[in-house]
Amino acid sequence: MTLLETICLVLYAGIYLYVLKHIDFKIMLQHKRIQHLVFGAGVVVFVLWLFRAGIYDGLSVHFLWLSALALTLGFRYAVFISGLVLLGITIVGKESWYMLGANGLFGVLMPICLTYMIFTLSFHKIMRNMFVYVFVCAFFPAAFGIAIKMGLIGGFYTLNGTYSWDVVVDNYEVLIPLMIFPEAMLNGMTMTLLIIYKPDWVYTFNDKHYFDPDPE
Repeated sequence: MTLLETICLVLYAGIYLYVLKHIDFKIMLQHKRIQHLVFGAGVVVFVLWLFRAGIYDGLSVHFLWLSALALTLGFRYAVFISGLVLLGITIVGKESWYMLGANGLFGVLMPICLTYMIFTLSFHKIMRNMFVYVFVCAFFPAAFGIAIKMGLIGGFYTLNGTYSWDVVVDNYEVLIPLMIFPEAMLNGMTMTLLIIYKPDWVYTFNDKHYFDPDPE
């Protein structure tokens, strides 16, 4: 394990444990509905991450679906279950153990944090309605998230000496434009369906905030 890989692993483990300390697992154990939502979403993410394409090890592309996960479960539960999913994906051999920290930081935490930051800012600074929620909080964060994730992972492989920048660009970064719109659509459509048919499943959505015409 290289120095960069060790630093990323320590940082990711520290942040993950810090988030876990602020989760009340007693509440989750007492409410089956929360268990079903959290672990059901985790299964969906796990299956989604199994399907990937790539030529070089580590330089594979797949949908993230982390913007929808963060908006549905909230920040802490999203970080918790996505960490378990990443561990599972690594165990089955889809990711390298050496890249666990980097994948956690750049491929899991960054998209979740970006989504939740944009959601928080939009909630307080932008007029609230369903279209703002879907596009500003789900569609665009998902697009930005996968683009930044691929950029950071590609840069990490180059700095780590695993692949040359030319290999990374020709086999990984060049796919960013192809992944942006599908990822954004997947997350945007997910949240559209959820807030229409199952709004009570979505932690960050409330009818009072987004359908009440009177400003608070």
